[in-house]
Amino acid sequence: MSARNSRANKAAARERLRLERERQAKKDRIRRQLVVAVSTVAVLAAAGGIGYAVMQANKPSAWEAAKDAKVVEPRNTEGENGTTVVVGKPAAEKTLEVYEDSRCPVCATFEQAVGETMKKDVDAGKYKLRYVGATFIDNSDNGEGSKNALSALGAALDVSPEAFLDFKAALYSEKFHPAESEDKFAEDAYLLEVADSVDALKNNAGFRKNVENGTFDAWALKMSETFDDSGVTGTPTLRMDGKKVVAEGSENAPMTAEQFNAAVDKALKG
Repeated sequence: MSARNSRANKAAARERLRLERERQAKKDRIRRQLVVAVSTVAVLAAAGGIGYAVMQANKPSAWEAAKDAKVVEPRNTEGENGTTVVVGKPAAEKTLEVYEDSRCPVCATFEQAVGETMKKDVDAGKYKLRYVGATFIDNSDNGEGSKNALSALGAALDVSPEAFLDFKAALYSEKFHPAESEDKFAEDAYLLEVADSVDALKNNAGFRKNVENGTFDAWALKMSETFDDSGVTGTPTLRMDGKKVVAEGSENAPMTAEQFNAAVDKALKG
């Protein structure tokens, strides 16, 4: 091999080596850029996830939001914010006030024993019925069932006073009323299951929509405030003409139809 060929071969080898080094350097740069890009995306995704989680954590719950929401009053109500709920014949001279919490087990016992008698009296015009709903069990048990059931009662009242009374009776029935420790009324699906036992509410699209959308959530909170301002401290409580209606020899509400008739007849005369 001539010296000239040898020099040419060496030069070509050096050129190939240079080109190979440049290609490798380019690959290394691309690899580093990809690593940085992927890392940046991961950091941004993590930051975004954290930001979203923080936003969700700080987002008010539906019931917190309802405190500041505009009150939608159900039909068949009166007074400020529609919190006066009176059912019965206008000609009835007296009004029996009934204070209840939907989750209250004693209220359920009362309604199961006395509810039908009370409804017959109202239908007969013996007296009107004023309902005041409470939600204090939610506060003590960190639940939502009392509020949610009260909102659903507003949806039933929006249909008719009769649907309201029938739905209230169904909520308190032995079949549907849960133990106080079970917050089943917090579930819209369960409330709608109960409502299916009421002819006026079964397959009622308007009622279903109002329950699922929480149309009367703000109203339920205002109704609860009415209870809190009433001075009543427990449920069930009955009052007529500003006086408690109690079982004979007791300070508690009458818990049988016989006790109830005696107590109400006395109050009507008083």
